Amino acid sequence: MKEKFVNVFVDGLVNYFQLLQPLEVEVGTPYLVDQKTPVSHDITGIIGISGKHRGVVYFTAPTSFLAHVARIQGDPDVSADNLLDLAGEIANTIAGNARSEFGKQFQISVPLVVEGEPANLRLPGGVRSYAIPMRCQGVTPILVVCLERDD
Repeated sequence: MKEKFVNVFVDGLVNYFQLLQPLEVEVGTPYLVDQKTPVSHDITGIIGISGKHRGVVYFTAPTSFLAHVARIQGDPDVSADNLLDLAGEIANTIAGNARSEFGKQFQISVPLVVEGEPANLRLPGGVRSYAIPMRCQGVTPILVVCLERDD
């Protein structure tokens, strides 16, 4: 996966959280993830990718961070179900924005959301996975991008 490709997701992450004032988010430097032990927090929103690109994009964050985001969005409901939906919405929005960059051949699934460590999350073998960390409110939510391109 080329740096330009990863930057599409970095931009999507920045754009999503820039709209949430006064939330201050700093996006860190992307780094490679070990395929056998995917990074995760309390809640994870997962999007499967098919078409010309195949793999997975997922957003994972601590419950406290997602509750803070929900409140900033004006939603006082910080129940587990609502926070699971929010993680799925964030992952879906970022993947959807990437779809506008890559075209109709970049097909995204409906979000799968998981509370706790996603035991069944398997990253495609032989494909580099990049974690894009954020820093906000003393926590580090992460977007992970693991895609291969069928040329």
